[in-house]
Amino acid sequence: MEALATKENISIEQLVAVALSAQISAWMTKDYLQEKAQRGSWEKFQQVLTKVPDVEPDDYDKLD
Repeated sequence: MEALATKENISIEQLVAVALSAQISAWMTKDYLQEKAQRGSWEKFQQVLTKVPDVEPDDYDKLD
């Protein structure tokens, strides 16, 4: 961990704070997405998909 802090030119305390912040953000995002999923409706999702036109994507938007 010390090598990474040195490489990033920050203190170990700053590195720990950044790592902790990133982990808390990940947990909060997971919780947020789970809450949204609980409120979601598969039937409403299917209804929205029926409105999407069935066309080929533009050349610049195609996967190789």
